Amino acid sequence: MGFWDTIIENLPEVSGPTQKKLPFKDKLKWTLIILILFFVLGLIPLFGLGSNALQNFEFLSILLGASFGSIISLGIGPIVTASIVLQLLNGAGIWKFDLTTPDGKKRFQGYQKLLSVFFILLEGTIYVIMGGLAPNPAYIGTPLYAQLELVLIFQLFLGGILIMFMDEVVSKWGFGSGISLFIAAGVAQQIFVSAFSFLPNPQTPGLASGAVPVLFQSLAAGDPTTAFLKFAAIVATVAVFFLAVYAQAMKIEIPLSFGRIRGHGIRWPLNFLYTSNIPVILVAALMANFQLFGTLLQRWGHPLLGTFSNGQPVSGFVLWISGRPILSNIITGTFTLQVFLHSLTYVLFMVVGSVIFSIFWVQTAGMDARSQAKQMMASGLQIPGFRRDERVLERILNRYIWPLTIMGGIAVGFIAAIADLSGALSRGTGILLTVMIVYQLYEQIAREHLMDMNPMMRKFMGGR
Repeated sequence: MGFWDTIIENLPEVSGPTQKKLPFKDKLKWTLIILILFFVLGLIPLFGLGSNALQNFEFLSILLGASFGSIISLGIGPIVTASIVLQLLNGAGIWKFDLTTPDGKKRFQGYQKLLSVFFILLEGTIYVIMGGLAPNPAYIGTPLYAQLELVLIFQLFLGGILIMFMDEVVSKWGFGSGISLFIAAGVAQQIFVSAFSFLPNPQTPGLASGAVPVLFQSLAAGDPTTAFLKFAAIVATVAVFFLAVYAQAMKIEIPLSFGRIRGHGIRWPLNFLYTSNIPVILVAALMANFQLFGTLLQRWGHPLLGTFSNGQPVSGFVLWISGRPILSNIITGTFTLQVFLHSLTYVLFMVVGSVIFSIFWVQTAGMDARSQAKQMMASGLQIPGFRRDERVLERILNRYIWPLTIMGGIAVGFIAAIADLSGALSRGTGILLTVMIVYQLYEQIAREHLMDMNPMMRKFMGGR
């Protein structure tokens, strides 16, 4: 392990701010810079690209924070995959990390970065070798084809490294995390285009691409079925938005008092969605990887995960874990028992996956009862009426944290699955993630702005 620890110690990283508290304006500046850079990189095409078999997976590209065919075609996929693998290894005890100590957390983050670099190279190579992003087929059999493959792999590797460091910049210098920011940016762009685009839709000649223009065009043309489908999609989008905001706002507040100052205290909030949107991001990224690799395996002649037609799964494992818009099936009269079984399997996969990743995230992100108790004790806080002891505090917090972890994972997985099945614009999972990301970003920005305006508030909140 000493060899790998040496490599981790020498991995390049983004330096954090030297001052203890970064000003609000600086955080906002760096967040906007990275966001603009993300959109710019998404417009830079891969040099030498001839065949883009991944362009039909637009929804997957949004969840992965990617733009297939551009230099950031990998998106956040390798970073999330590395996190999933490392959490599974740690949770199973195969590769154990002591996440209760600063050195253990630093070591975990170092191995996650090293594993991310490995998956960037691996996924970039697989995309090119299996034909997902391949050079012009006219050069097959010539030395130029192999050279162009290496050029494509290098560009994908470069884009993956850029995304990894951009995520670090946001985490250390901005608001939230780069992973969440990239997902929210992609989904917001897709929702706006899906709702208001007036450009013609090549699949339906004579109609626009956006749901709102198509709604009025269908009403004018006397086509109630199409109009009702678009109206249902718009209503589902709004419903998912309000449901996500309501679930995000639910919380339990634990009364705490300052041990040395009688009569003064605060309320420590524990959100109902305790691990927030992280479990859904991990499950969605896992499903996206299944579908992407399933497509590439089919093109390679080994459809181990299932088969696809026009970018849509039609058989195998990938079909059972893909959400079907059952609302549109009901409206068009195509709802069958098979569609119901596929939808039920999808809901179960999302819920079970969210619970598993929710448990793993609590253990690895310092959100468990022991870590929270240490943080409270370090801030001089205690629960009124109980002895000032970390073990007592940990036992009390366990009564809340574990039920919230399980129930929050079930709730967020169920909401995401139902949102997908409703046929909302840009898929319900994307909308749910974006709403929760923006809500958290708003809370963090408001808290940072409040502490900048009132320095005493920063001391009261423990500098958080």
